[in-house]
Amino acid sequence: MMSTSSATARLSRRAVCGAILGLAASPVPLRATASSTVLVHKDPDCGCCGAWVKHLESNGLAVKIEQTTGLDAIRSRLGVPADLAACHTAEVGGFLVEGHVPAVAIKRLLKERPDATGVAVPGMPQGSPGMGGKPQQYSVILFGPSGRRIYMRFAGSEPTG
Repeated sequence: MMSTSSATARLSRRAVCGAILGLAASPVPLRATASSTVLVHKDPDCGCCGAWVKHLESNGLAVKIEQTTGLDAIRSRLGVPADLAACHTAEVGGFLVEGHVPAVAIKRLLKERPDATGVAVPGMPQGSPGMGGKPQQYSVILFGPSGRRIYMRFAGSEPTG
């Protein structure tokens, strides 16, 4: 016959093991597996993407590059809205970063951790990090389940307000 304390100990171990297995089998939100390394999905033939990576690195961000020709499939899997698409997609700290987002905006995103999926600079604005030409004004868009809003404004890689 088993003692009460032995049955309680066995039940407790089972409960703990069951809880651990339950957590392991449940979907983990992107934020729970956050890393401070920027994982950049880019086409191997894109020069501006490489220049954007250099901008991030020169501003103190660690970067890992994943070369791919299947960016549309990656964007679809990650949930990047089609109208916010640019030429590369990145993941960092549980957030998505789409396009030529300046390092200062990424650092702010990681510090503030707003309730959002990520940030995007749609298209390829002239003068944005990684792009040449005379800097033009553009916005970094914060997007997620609760909508979209302008997160920061820039001219080139300099915030304008």
